[in-house]
Amino acid sequence: MFKQDTIEVQRDCEATLIPSGASVILQKGSLVYITQALGNSYTIYVNGNLARVAGKDGDALNRIIMEDVNPSELVGTVQEKVWELLRTCFDPEIPVNVVDLGLVYECNISSVEKGECVSIKMTLTAPGCGMGPVLVADVEQKVRALPEVVDVKVDLVFDPPWERSMMSDVAKLQLGML
Repeated sequence: MFKQDTIEVQRDCEATLIPSGASVILQKGSLVYITQALGNSYTIYVNGNLARVAGKDGDALNRIIMEDVNPSELVGTVQEKVWELLRTCFDPEIPVNVVDLGLVYECNISSVEKGECVSIKMTLTAPGCGMGPVLVADVEQKVRALPEVVDVKVDLVFDPPWERSMMSDVAKLQLGML
């Protein structure tokens, strides 16, 4: 695991334990290491555990506050915007977005009277991964923020099972597999 200098937490802030997804409060003065800063969140190592801290709480880690992508400023079709937002969702244990990891199997858009409905089928790198609900919620929250979208359904599926060959060449390169 990549470790850098110890950082002292500057104020109490919420974090999500990895892989359980349980919410905890990091106490001011706790000592942490940042292991990755991607997709508008920080993954930290604290007291023998990994946890994810939202980018909006970057100041608690003495780092920059990472702003979310503003969905209203995205250009292109709804489909293109959804895929762009999906590329901002990162597995907190692997420094690659869910699209390049090959976790998104389908993304369908259907029009209804009041806007667009988005249906996504995705998987996890392992069926027992405790971060599944956290990743699903992250995907749903980001896609739902698009002004044109009136409904989002994210189905977590395990057929076909994920395997490394589903990763993009970009992901394989990032992980030193090419």
